[in-house]
Amino acid sequence: MDGAERRSRILTTLEGRERVGVADLAVELNASEVTIRKDLDDLAAAGALRRVRGGAVSAARRGLTAPFVVREREAYPEKERIARAAAELIGDGEAVLLDSGTTGLQTAIALADHAITLMPLSAREIAALVDAPGVALVLPGGPVRPVELAFNGAVAERGVAMMRFDTFLLTPCAITAEHGVTAYDVDDATIKRTGIDAANRVIALAEGRKLARTAMAAVCEPGEIDILITDRDAPVAATDALVELGIEVVRV
Repeated sequence: MDGAERRSRILTTLEGRERVGVADLAVELNASEVTIRKDLDDLAAAGALRRVRGGAVSAARRGLTAPFVVREREAYPEKERIARAAAELIGDGEAVLLDSGTTGLQTAIALADHAITLMPLSAREIAALVDAPGVALVLPGGPVRPVELAFNGAVAERGVAMMRFDTFLLTPCAITAEHGVTAYDVDDATIKRTGIDAANRVIALAEGRKLARTAMAAVCEPGEIDILITDRDAPVAATDALVELGIEVVRV
């Protein structure tokens, strides 16, 4: 496997463990320990994990989320399928609020051929849609977070709250039947909550690995989600628990 795939596998492995060791990763990924150490150093420099003696622990376990450029490489095929499935549920003429994040960006690309009014919560999504002839962009205003380029803060929240959307395409950091939707960043959680209150329908877009964790900041109860689109490898127990709460689960 190439370096990008190997580093993505390392991050995926960290999702389910307290820590990963250099020797264990070398065996699992059929790579030398020197190569694994360099991968861990590169991921640590990007903020995706924290190096410890003999291995690494996840940045997410410290209440942080990995940088956009790192997350963009993670589970890319799954995010692309989820984005296309989300776009198929949006009808022409709808008013749509699109959450920020890597899956949000893929969804913006998938929506480019729609005739809709859309408020993007990321400057990256604006760039993806600025030339889309049928998409009328409405911007929330306010500052954007450096690197992430997501809108947040009081101005953006007011921009969202003054609108009424047919659909909010929500990108959770985590979602479980027990704890609902959670986010790693309090400002991100707040604007997500504002979006839920402003929408008639909430569709959550989350790869299966996000159904097995809980982040720091509460966003909403699970029953406030109408539809969850996830990948075909999502944990069955997790999706069954959400279905029992009345959420329609779509696997792609």
